[in-house]
Amino acid sequence: MIKQLLRILSLFILLTVCNACENNWNEIKKISDKIDAEVETAYNIEILYSTDASIRARLLSSELKRFNTRKPYLEFNNGLRVLFFDEQLVESSRLTAGYGRIDETTNEMIARNNVEVINIKGEKLNSEELIWNNKNKKIYTEKFVTIQTKDEIIYGDGLEANEDLTNYKIKKIRGTIQVKENLTD
Repeated sequence: MIKQLLRILSLFILLTVCNACENNWNEIKKISDKIDAEVETAYNIEILYSTDASIRARLLSSELKRFNTRKPYLEFNNGLRVLFFDEQLVESSRLTAGYGRIDETTNEMIARNNVEVINIKGEKLNSEELIWNNKNKKIYTEKFVTIQTKDEIIYGDGLEANEDLTNYKIKKIRGTIQVKENLTD
């Protein structure tokens, strides 16, 4: 009888202990991702992007952090500048931003915080967020944009453009302002 009570008591204790130890797999995954996230830091970096042995873009930043997670990415917390080049290696446009992040699997860059693109004609695009797709040589956003040309300022939401900003389309134009040159004697 005592042996039977001990067996029942042991079984009860075992079930209680097993029931009390519950693991949340999402929490475990988050912790393991943090452990796996080897961070590499580099300062005063320059990254060259090329196609067919020809340089297409040059990215400059004072600091780069590379996160080696399951989805590796590069992060530029101190801002970045990207210079785009034509076939003759002449600068065709320039992108600057206060923050950038490049997904290393898709090669897509998200630029945020005071994003500005200036093309060879001096036309200027401003937005708070812009995505550069390195594969198809496009820039786009769904955010508010302003484009300033020599004749007008265009306000709108969303944009698709080639990376040198010579061909662009604002998805939803909010308005335009005509700009006249100052005539001084």
